[in-house]
Amino acid sequence: MISLVLAESALELVPLELQDHPSILSHAQKLGKNPSEILLDNSWHFAAMKGMNNEIKRGRPDLVHFSILEATTIPLYFQNKIKIYIHTIDNKVIYIGENIRIPKSYHRFEGLFEKLFSEQIIRSDDNILLEIKEKSFSELINEIMPSEIIGFSTKGKLGSFEKISSKISDNTCIVIGGFQKGHFSELTKSKINHLFSVGDLSYEAHVVIARILYEYEKTVFM
Repeated sequence: MISLVLAESALELVPLELQDHPSILSHAQKLGKNPSEILLDNSWHFAAMKGMNNEIKRGRPDLVHFSILEATTIPLYFQNKIKIYIHTIDNKVIYIGENIRIPKSYHRFEGLFEKLFSEQIIRSDDNILLEIKEKSFSELINEIMPSEIIGFSTKGKLGSFEKISSKISDNTCIVIGGFQKGHFSELTKSKINHLFSVGDLSYEAHVVIARILYEYEKTVFM
């Protein structure tokens, strides 16, 4: 089984230092929630986020939504041939269970993941659908223990999706950035065995996920 890690993802609750900002308070009030219970989102919180640490890599939960939808609606996932993890920018790891249906509506996705941050685990009967733990990228990789780690970055070695997919074997871990701009941190990059670029353009994470997993599926199912 291969693994997919969405690394340094722009998915987090509003951090403590921003919770008193007027734009955060106003948005939380509209939602009927405490500022500490809502996802950081630069569509609403742009003014509050100005100048914060790693600003360009934060506040885009919609990118995570697109990416996880892409990865959980394909044959690889339906046939339990891929394990999916979300590593967040603030060093938490979300474990995606088997046969989970990620809401297609962003509003419902937002509510589900806010609940996950609050309750730490989402169950359906005896099955764990989602679980979140305090864990760094390095700790997650040590837990997965993959035979190879393939990452995607515009700073990587140039290759096509087809050629890169030929290097994926059982127990390979694929790492894709879950943020809108910037590059992997040095700590993340140090864990990646092979860093590839698929061209001069910077593709969004869900596009890279769709194309690399499709190419890999062709070797598994065709």
